[in-house]
Amino acid sequence: MVESDAYCIDILVQVAAANAALNSFNKELLAAHIRTCVADDIRAGNDETIEELVAVLQKLMK
Repeated sequence: MVESDAYCIDILVQVAAANAALNSFNKELLAAHIRTCVADDIRAGNDETIEELVAVLQKLMK
């Protein structure tokens, strides 16, 4: 869009839409990870997974 000299507002709207789609995907992926991998590790006594999850959440919330 930039190379084809599209209107700046149109580009900004498209970038916002792409960001929203990625954020939605991240939420679904994180939920699935917590329900499966994290839950399984906690049940197995692998508490390091909790710290890993906390670190990931901190990165995602920057």
